[in-house]
Amino acid sequence: MDEKPIILISNDDGYGAKGINALVEMLRPIASLVVCAPEGPRSGYSCAFSAETPLRLRLRREEPGLQVWSCNGTPVDCVKIALARITRRCPDMVIGGINHGDNGSVNTHYSGTMGVVVEGCMKNIPSVAFSLCDHREDADFSPLRSLILTITQRVLAEGLPTGTCLNVNFPLATEFKGVRVCRMAKGRWINEITTCHHPRGYDYHWMVGSYVNDEPDADETDNWALTHGYVAITPTRVDVTAYESMEQIRGWNL
Repeated sequence: MDEKPIILISNDDGYGAKGINALVEMLRPIASLVVCAPEGPRSGYSCAFSAETPLRLRLRREEPGLQVWSCNGTPVDCVKIALARITRRCPDMVIGGINHGDNGSVNTHYSGTMGVVVEGCMKNIPSVAFSLCDHREDADFSPLRSLILTITQRVLAEGLPTGTCLNVNFPLATEFKGVRVCRMAKGRWINEITTCHHPRGYDYHWMVGSYVNDEPDADETDNWALTHGYVAITPTRVDVTAYESMEQIRGWNL
């Protein structure tokens, strides 16, 4: 009998989050799973890793075909240490998620969930991030099951181009209008800092903000797809070179 593929799973919401546990239950029938995720929430950590902080691992759950580990580090730390110390061979796939919240547009750059799959991609492992546009702790992930299984099985069978991972975002809906392969929307965060005065005489600052979609009518973007009830799949490259600008810069004759 053929050995099941191995999938390494991590996230930025913590090993106890409903999203990652829903993902585990979805994928257990098709793969052996190794979960290595942060001890608690690590949203916004992107590709950060711990250069000066010692890392600690703790085995939280072990069953046939499943290990769940927690780590005190970042999402990227979790992938690095799992590959180095936990997995018995190189995984067939790395998956980030299921994230509680949207990782479309520029959120891609901030997301610890995307940090997971970028790290996997840089190790030449086919990698996919799954996110649901619902920040609630008790979000319902059941409508995602069929597509997550289909996408995962397709990537296991066919792989992905070297240097390319997938950013898959699901709208908040019980049924989806369809699936669209999209580019990132051009957007930005504004009003990101609010300042409060402490009774002891000093100011302190909270990171808040509102997202602005700079091209709401562009129907080829992830933001448009999600707003209109479609699942958005954005192939994402590790190579961020702006090739179209290279000749211009060469023309500076530096």
